Amino acid sequence: MHCYTADWNPLGDEAYYRKLDLYSMVWDVREESLRECLVAAAPYGGPIALLKPKKEKSPGARPELHIYSASGVRLASTLWKNCPAVHLGWTASEDLLCIQEDGSVLVYSIFCEFKRCFRMGNEVLQNHVVEAKVFHTEYGTGVAILTGANRFILATNVDDLKLRRMPEVPGLQKPPSCWAVLCQDRVTILLLAIGQDLLLLDNTTCSTVTLPGMNPLAGSYLRMAVSFNYRYLALFTDTGYVWMGMSHLKEKLYDFTCSLRTPPKQMVWCTRPRSRQRAVALAWDRLLLVAGNAPKGIEYHLDEDSYLVPELDGVRIFSSSTHEFLHEIPEATQEIFKIASMAPGALLLEAQKAYECSYALPPPSPVCLRSALRTRWVLVLRARCQKTSKKESQKADEYLREIKEQDLLPEAVRKCIEAASYEHDPETQKALLRAASFGKCFVDKFPPESFVETCRDLRVLSAIRDYQIGIPLSYA
Repeated sequence: MHCYTADWNPLGDEAYYRKLDLYSMVWDVREESLRECLVAAAPYGGPIALLKPKKEKSPGARPELHIYSASGVRLASTLWKNCPAVHLGWTASEDLLCIQEDGSVLVYSIFCEFKRCFRMGNEVLQNHVVEAKVFHTEYGTGVAILTGANRFILATNVDDLKLRRMPEVPGLQKPPSCWAVLCQDRVTILLLAIGQDLLLLDNTTCSTVTLPGMNPLAGSYLRMAVSFNYRYLALFTDTGYVWMGMSHLKEKLYDFTCSLRTPPKQMVWCTRPRSRQRAVALAWDRLLLVAGNAPKGIEYHLDEDSYLVPELDGVRIFSSSTHEFLHEIPEATQEIFKIASMAPGALLLEAQKAYECSYALPPPSPVCLRSALRTRWVLVLRARCQKTSKKESQKADEYLREIKEQDLLPEAVRKCIEAASYEHDPETQKALLRAASFGKCFVDKFPPESFVETCRDLRVLSAIRDYQIGIPLSYA
């Protein structure tokens, strides 16, 4: 609990971000080996798939497909006996999609058990796959493919395969610099960049798009990122300019200018439900930048090459040795732990700690006890304990009285329960729940359901977060 805010980093005036350690990876994957692999991490704290290339010193050796838990525990592995793979991705039901050069898609379970195979059409077979993306919509998990003929083929649901051949892009002689899958009005469309131009492909047409508030000197587009819920879009240009807005392309949120002009290796959204400030995380070789509605972003220096996995309420960051979670500090947590906070939840936590101290004073040392047996120091020690206990009890009473006078005690209890649900550290969870339990004693007819459900949910979350299971789910 001491220096709880030491790892908080401000982004603007209202939002704070922090990076939590989830696991020390227990796998035997080195940084050089990880850099050469095809990598795919399932959402919601799911498993990590690595397709290792075949070794140059052993031409007859085959690549290996490995699936690990989020903590690096190997779940399964198998030899890759198929056509070279271009992209790996996970479905919403945690099946692994392996997209090959010839357009065939192999489906594996999380234990490397082959389930089925489907093809993306003869045109893909003839022209091969240049680039592919796996995306999720309300209809299911989809696959989008760019062929060697610079045509896009789309399937919005791999469980009910219906291929869509997107319209041809006039004058497209080489692959676009970047592209992304968007969902607008229950229709899946493609947004692609060619230099300084943005093109939108729907079922029948290809049209040019102008983003609102885009700097005319922004330059050429190099990277795109769509948020986890497909509501927000970010673009990075060759001048270091980052545009952030809504995915319907009609509203700009804010922009940011980086000092680096080289395109990041990855760019993903880092946001959460009811976020105070939505942000984008950009990763270079040894630098992670969090950019939002602030003149200066948050910089984290990385020790190794890392991979970013967007989640509903943040970003998972894993390397060959560590697995971390970057997220915005929830509002309830900010109110309670912010320095010099006088919010009801903060006062209730202080009241409970003072009350606990008044009845849990440390015992005197054995040396003091032996000395006290021979002298009158027993009375002195007892008097000091009583004095300290009375002082702490008075502090607890003052804090409670201040909350009650504002009629905010039920709100304070709710905030402590909510803040406990967002915490990953068990000791912090217990401290907040003790404060909520303490405050409930002074509230008439406080409904116990939220407290009981939070305790039950945290017990389950703590169990599955253990490294042997390796599912770092959050409460959001």
